[in-house]
Amino acid sequence: MIRRKRLLERLRSALKRAPIVVVTGPRQSGKTSLARRLLPEHSPNYFDLEDPVGAARLEEPRTALDPLRGLVVIDEVQQRPDLFPLLRVLADRRGRPAQFLILGSASGELLRQSAESLAGRVEHVAISGFTLEELGVEAMDRLWRRGGFPRSYLARGEADSVAWRKHFVQMLLERDLPQWGVRVPAVSLLRFWTMLAHYHGQTWNAAEPSRALGVQPNTMRRYLDLLSDALVVRQLQPWHANLGKRQVKAPKVYIRDSGLLHQLLGLESVTAVLSHPKVGASWEGFVIEQVLATEAHDDAWFWATHQGAEIDLILRRGERLFGVECKRADVPSFTPSIRIAMQDLKLERVAVVHPGRERFELRDGVEAVPIAELARPGRLFGE
Repeated sequence: MIRRKRLLERLRSALKRAPIVVVTGPRQSGKTSLARRLLPEHSPNYFDLEDPVGAARLEEPRTALDPLRGLVVIDEVQQRPDLFPLLRVLADRRGRPAQFLILGSASGELLRQSAESLAGRVEHVAISGFTLEELGVEAMDRLWRRGGFPRSYLARGEADSVAWRKHFVQMLLERDLPQWGVRVPAVSLLRFWTMLAHYHGQTWNAAEPSRALGVQPNTMRRYLDLLSDALVVRQLQPWHANLGKRQVKAPKVYIRDSGLLHQLLGLESVTAVLSHPKVGASWEGFVIEQVLATEAHDDAWFWATHQGAEIDLILRRGERLFGVECKRADVPSFTPSIRIAMQDLKLERVAVVHPGRERFELRDGVEAVPIAELARPGRLFGE
C-alpha cells in the first residue's frame, strides 16, 4: 500500500478548522481510499452515492443525516447537488455534533455549489494521483510513463496499465459524464480529447480544432470546460503584468495525467514515448503537475509575450512570485526568456527543473534543480 501521509495530514488539519471539507480529484485518483483511512466504509456514517444502497439511504437526507454524530463521509456527491443546502443547515447546528467530508469527481459545478451554499463553512482540498513525494524518486520514470492513477501505476505490467487507461477513458465518456448530466456524444468528446492531446502544452486556440472537427468554436470551448470540470484537463491561465508589451491572454492546455496523455497519443511503450515529438511537452506537463501537487502556493499561472519571452509556471506565495522552467536537458542553460521574466515580473527566484542529477546556480536567483528534488517538498527554491 502507498501511504499518502501528507494528504491524510491535510485532511485531518482541514477537519479541525472547518465543519465541512470538500475533496475534489479525478475519478479513481484515491479519494475513497483516503476517506476510508478516516472512516471505515461499513460505518453507518459512510454514504457512497454510486452504491444503490448508499443512494437509497439518502432518499430522505434530513432523516438520514440529522441524528449522525462525528465524521460523516458522502462519496461522489456530484450525484446529489441538492444536498448542499441541507449540509449548510447541519453545519450550523449548535455544538457541531457532526462534521462532513464530501468527495467529488467533478470540480466545476461541485465547487460552485459549495461556494454558494457553504460559504464560510467549507474548506477545499484538491488531490491528484500518486506523486514523486509519495513514491520516491526511483519511481519517476514509471510514474511519468504510466501516470499517477493508482491502478495504472500499480498494474502488474505495461499491457495491464494500458488496458486500465483505455477503460478509464471509455467509462468517463460513456458512463460518468452522462450521469453528471452531460449531453454530448461520447465519440465526439473522444475525438476532441484525442485532438487536445496533440495540443498538450500549447496556448489554446479553438479555431484550428473547430475546423478539423467541423464544429463551432463555442462548442470547442464547451468540450474543453467539460473535461476541465472532470479534472482530466488543466487550463493554466496566463499571468498579466502592466508592462507595455503584448502578452498572451489565452490559457495553456495540458492533459493532467501523463499516462492518459500517452494513452490518447497511442504511446504504449517506453520507446514510443521517448521517440514521440510530444516527449518534451509530456515531460513539461508531468513536472508542472508534480510542482502544483507538492509545492506550497496560493495561485499559479504561466507567462508569455508575443515577442517570444515566456516562463512555464509562476507560483504566488502571498506577495512573492516564483518561476519554474521545465527543461528536458541534463545541463540546462540560462535563457533570454528567464532573464526577461526575472526583470519584467520581479520574480524572487526561478527553478529550472531538469532530469539530471546535479543542482547548480545558473545566475543570481536562478538555479538548475533536478526533478528528484520534487520528492522532497519545499526544496524547489532552496528554502
